Amino acid sequence: MKITTEELERYIVQLGATFVGFSDVRAAVDPKLAKYPYAITVGIRLSDAIIDEIDDKPTFTYFSHYRSVNFFIDQLTLKIMLFLQEKGYKAYTVPASQSIPDAAVPYSGVFPHKTGAVLSGLGWIGKNGLFIHSKYGPAARLGTVLTDLEVECSNDTILSQCGECNKCVKACPAYALTGNEWQIGMDRSDIVDAQACSTYMNKNFKHIGRGSVCGICINVCPYRN
Repeated sequence: MKITTEELERYIVQLGATFVGFSDVRAAVDPKLAKYPYAITVGIRLSDAIIDEIDDKPTFTYFSHYRSVNFFIDQLTLKIMLFLQEKGYKAYTVPASQSIPDAAVPYSGVFPHKTGAVLSGLGWIGKNGLFIHSKYGPAARLGTVLTDLEVECSNDTILSQCGECNKCVKACPAYALTGNEWQIGMDRSDIVDAQACSTYMNKNFKHIGRGSVCGICINVCPYRN
């Protein structure tokens, strides 16, 4: 059954997504997932009030919020996948917070949510290594559904707007940020040392969120306001 991109977007927003994006990922997806040439990006805006509470460490409330939003995103992408499947299309969901230590790129997922979001023209990658939404800044979580439904998309990317700002670099307690400004095609390692970030969280914030969350670089980003 034919479904238009507009109809799909309306359906996803009605499910509760804050924003939606579409992109052609044939040049970015792993060959094993080549049967899914398009990506649907869904995003949920995080609570400003909860992010405001983060100072030099994450809070228990932030960890709970982070977990709840990830669960909600996974429910969203599951419903989208089932919807597309029912319409006769192939669809594949990528977990909201997938981190595979022994992946080709350590501490990454089967498909980077940020790749789909950037190609959708929703924002750019900040000096904190996070996706910076053009309206909500880094205070957002992402989910992805890969599909063979040919969605309407232009893959118009937004160049980094970080400029000379280095607030996140200076605030990072793990010294994991290089301060390099993101450019299309740049390796993640040129911006952030993911292992240093993960190791620091695991060592210092184990009692808060099992060492899986921080949020300091989100709090200090001027694009959040």
